[in-house]
Amino acid sequence: METYLIQVRNNTSLYVKLFFSMLFLFILARENSVAQNVIVEIDEEVIFYHTYGYEQGEEWIIPVRAYVIESRIGIERIVTGFFTRRRGLSSDEREIFRSRIADFLADSESGEEVIFVFDNDPNEEEFRILDSEGYRAQTDLNGVVEGYISLPKERGEELLRAQESKSGWLKLRAVSDEHTGTGYIQLIPSEGLSVISDIDDTVKISGLPVGRSFVIRKTFFEEFEAAPLMAKRYQRWEDAVFHYVSGAPWQLYRPLSEFLLSSEQGFPKGTFHMKFVPKNLISINTWRSLSGLATNENITHDQKIVQISAIFNDFPKREFILVGDSGERDPEVYREISNRYPDQIKEIIIRDVINDRQMNPERLEGMTIIPAPTFIGKANQSEGQ
Repeated sequence: METYLIQVRNNTSLYVKLFFSMLFLFILARENSVAQNVIVEIDEEVIFYHTYGYEQGEEWIIPVRAYVIESRIGIERIVTGFFTRRRGLSSDEREIFRSRIADFLADSESGEEVIFVFDNDPNEEEFRILDSEGYRAQTDLNGVVEGYISLPKERGEELLRAQESKSGWLKLRAVSDEHTGTGYIQLIPSEGLSVISDIDDTVKISGLPVGRSFVIRKTFFEEFEAAPLMAKRYQRWEDAVFHYVSGAPWQLYRPLSEFLLSSEQGFPKGTFHMKFVPKNLISINTWRSLSGLATNENITHDQKIVQISAIFNDFPKREFILVGDSGERDPEVYREISNRYPDQIKEIIIRDVINDRQMNPERLEGMTIIPAPTFIGKANQSEGQ
């Protein structure tokens, strides 16, 4: 069985270090690009994150999260060129790196209202995202708008018929001024089977226990690699709906979702729930958040507890299968969720990547174990401290 060297690290701290590295390069690149007049910007794009709708009386309540950006193609070129020279990147590695950093370097658009319509809607109704008090929401300093829309059930049925959707998924597109972008919403019945899945080292090989250099290479310079046989396992749950809950930052949503949901990989379409890493440096809240991300080892644990609990609260009659890995704290997260919602847990499945089944069996007690290639030992000093 394949083994790797292990160096246990805080996944969140890793992403924060990467953020500051790219921030430094971004500042240098921006100054250089202004001097050379090579900043290239395109129309504002709205990234709608895959989400769901849940039933409340005679309505669907749909939480919506969107990110409004302008790509900085010139700065992408400069930062990519810097890393190409520094690391001796091949042409393939260079293109992968550029695609993975794009949303970290993009210009976040604040104070914008996002308006969208559903494809093939016979009424051509425009929808606006509302905040918790029912007012129209706008993007914050980080370009993010969060809120909800409500949809009468009969309208939901009408839209599903219009789009010939058999699985509850509806496609939408932005129609607000100077905005482009599409997204998907799944209307999920109140009863049935749901699967909540981690991403890193559960469905995608990331090697988080190995250490920083390995993870950086896997995340930013190499083609993503699916965990063996996990897609086939997920496909067997034919009538289930899926929620992917990850400690990775939202800025990696597009490459991750495009990889997992591609026809080549075959993971079921699902909603995504990831970590918020703010980028606007003129806000004191950004620095407070980054400080917490860098120093609080429980931040991913707490994030997952909050996001998974929200899903359980929205679907109190559904059964859940929870799938994760042993490399970080998925067993602890899922055990806490099981204690909170014992009547809704059908099964907890852990892909064991650090041989806890032998070295620490009590940690996985009561859980279904998937033996996996194991990360063992101590990392070389070259891994860096």
